[in-house]
Amino acid sequence: MNEKEAKRVRRDRIALLIAVVCVIAVLVTGAATTNQDTVQESFWALVPPIIAIALALVTKEVYSSLFIGILSGAMLYSGFSFEGTLTHTFQDGVISVLSDSYNVGILVFLVILGIMVAMMNRAGGSAAFGQWASRHIKTRAGAQFATIALGVLIFIDDYFNCLTVGSVMRPVTDKHQVSRAKLAYLIDATAAPVCIIAPISSWAAAVSGFVEGKNGIALFVQTIPYNYYALLTIAMMIMLVALNVDYGPMALHEKNAIRGDLYTTPDRPYANESEKKVSAKGTVFDLVIPVAALVVCCVIGMIYTGGFFSGTDFVDAFAGSDASVGLVLGSFFGLVITIVIYLVRQVLSFKECMECVPEG
Repeated sequence: MNEKEAKRVRRDRIALLIAVVCVIAVLVTGAATTNQDTVQESFWALVPPIIAIALALVTKEVYSSLFIGILSGAMLYSGFSFEGTLTHTFQDGVISVLSDSYNVGILVFLVILGIMVAMMNRAGGSAAFGQWASRHIKTRAGAQFATIALGVLIFIDDYFNCLTVGSVMRPVTDKHQVSRAKLAYLIDATAAPVCIIAPISSWAAAVSGFVEGKNGIALFVQTIPYNYYALLTIAMMIMLVALNVDYGPMALHEKNAIRGDLYTTPDRPYANESEKKVSAKGTVFDLVIPVAALVVCCVIGMIYTGGFFSGTDFVDAFAGSDASVGLVLGSFFGLVITIVIYLVRQVLSFKECMECVPEG
């Protein structure tokens, strides 16, 4: 470790120590001045997320920071009671969340999405699309705009958007020396913002289901012009790419990428991706059809749970759908269709398809 790195480590440790002391002081003060009934309606309700965000910025550790944020919230809620903190954290928190049928449904949906992405990669569909895009995209800006465009097209779900766009566009952006950090930004700034303003999406179905006494979808559509986060995020992303402007750490990542270092940091995520086994028979068809099947099946699954096939009109059925059940049904049938297509086309064997399950 050189002197510069040693200074950085010492600085980070001091900052972490100060942060921990501040957290303890805030929690002790909050526990002494609040109780279970008032903490939800006061400033102290904002303290746990502030702690989580601050620790994440200081330590660069997201999961541990989130857990400490949850723990601090439980401390405040229980009046700094040790037993109450453990009860609220695990019994009322972790166990309760994992036993909720809606959360379990979304978890199963995400698992199936991971399997589908692994299968499309193994079938060579993602690689074939990347090769096709490479022949038509000639510039760094073009690679970035293509990433944005693909993200907009996959609007059905933000998680599936991230998984698919990342695996498909990574070879293209690597070829045109776009940093991995910039690729991650483009994917993240497209996935959720597009999904939360798309009337036909898992987000729209979930949000509209919470509205009582009104047409949830109609209300959702009316709120789109006021979704400033999504609209401004998309606008800023397009502006940065069009003007070729980067600032802060991103500017360093992009400068290093042009020089040949796509990562800048010591970590090398997906560096060995090209070494994975990929079918030589894969075509663009093996990516487009599974994605289209997933989108169509998920929409059908959601309107099915909303009573569309029992006489309810499309809008009301979508607004009244159970997103967790509908998405699981849709993704399952999308996965089945994908497997059948790959088997019929002899792109993958059944054994290879099953090998993608634990990988996904």
